[in-house]
Amino acid sequence: MTGTATEISRGASVSLIVQKFGGTSVGTVDRIRNAAARALATQRAGHQVVVIVSAMAGETNRLLALASELSPLPDAREVDALASTGEQVSAALMALAIQAQGGKARSLLGHQLGIITDSAYTKARIKAIDAQRLHDELADGTIAVVAGFQGVDEAGNITTLGRGGSDTSAVAVAAAVGAACEIFTDVDGVYTTDPNICPTAKKIERISYEEMLELASLGAKVLQIRSVEVAMKYGVPVHVRSSFSEAPGTWVVGEEQSLERVTVTGVALDRNESRVMLVGVDDRPGIVAQAFTALSRENISVDMIIQSPSAHTTPAGPDGAVSRKTDVTFTVTKADLARTQQVMESMRVVVGAREVRYEEDIVKVSIVGLGMRSHAGVAARMFELLAAENINIEAISTSEIKISCLVATRYAELAVRALHDGFGLGTPA
Repeated sequence: MTGTATEISRGASVSLIVQKFGGTSVGTVDRIRNAAARALATQRAGHQVVVIVSAMAGETNRLLALASELSPLPDAREVDALASTGEQVSAALMALAIQAQGGKARSLLGHQLGIITDSAYTKARIKAIDAQRLHDELADGTIAVVAGFQGVDEAGNITTLGRGGSDTSAVAVAAAVGAACEIFTDVDGVYTTDPNICPTAKKIERISYEEMLELASLGAKVLQIRSVEVAMKYGVPVHVRSSFSEAPGTWVVGEEQSLERVTVTGVALDRNESRVMLVGVDDRPGIVAQAFTALSRENISVDMIIQSPSAHTTPAGPDGAVSRKTDVTFTVTKADLARTQQVMESMRVVVGAREVRYEEDIVKVSIVGLGMRSHAGVAARMFELLAAENINIEAISTSEIKISCLVATRYAELAVRALHDGFGLGTPA
């Protein structure tokens, strides 16, 4: 590693653009050539250019499948060492493609650039980036091609940033060097919902960081949630657009720059939810904290949490004492369910649970919009729309600008269409 790793910060205003190309955008040699041509055209228009690349489409899944063949729960450190190689291949190929088209390019891996992370393997967080190394490469007209998704911890171990982590790499690099960020993908922007589910979905021209953050956290696949967090924290303008079109995409910007508020901006569907229910937990202080502390130690993120009185509360005995019980329900990603089961089975006796139940046949459907802050009755309208389709709501969570409901998997697409059309988000028929 060369240069000095500095905290991510907004640099001086320069004519510099960070362009990130996703897996489909670099999925073949011809697509890599197309991406290289875009980067060169941007440079020839007078900009310095940093390119961030993902692994070629399907490559990360292939690598992870190899690991799973060898072990049902492979060591996370070795998984990161394996998975990071996909971006290494893409970075080298992109640099070669730029050179073949008459440009200067150099590929840089996470450790070469000095992308320092914590040691949370498979979902590491960036702590520092060596911006000086990038400026040195750019000064002589070189396009810096950076392998996304990866970094190193302070002990020199390779880490990865979680699925979709190349988005985070791109926005973090843009923040470090004071640049705008273009995210090139296989869609031409952020839509009011998934067009494959709802044909009337329409592209959003400008969306606030907060709305995009909620949509990303609720299942929208356009941007990784942590990339939006970094963009919002450091004020990085992000332009989501198609690598197969010249059409403008969607700008993700500050609230004051987004369009006039509407009540609901978009509908999101998350098929990656699993539900865990601790039945008959001892209802006394500190018990729930023990369960979630155990999950935290395993770096398992919890989404929705619901606590309610349990049907298994023991009636009062001769001494008048009542053994109060509570049911605690929460959701985790499907990828974390196996580890969650291990943790909860070891904690079951500790928290006094009668049993632990697991459910994967659920999805989360959500509505998001800044205008919900100032409009009453949005939740009631959402529940009415779902009830009209005979869709039962199994759990609810809310924030200032979103409402989420768990429903059975078989109702996933019906729920999305009902909410999208019910809130008038689509294009006219």
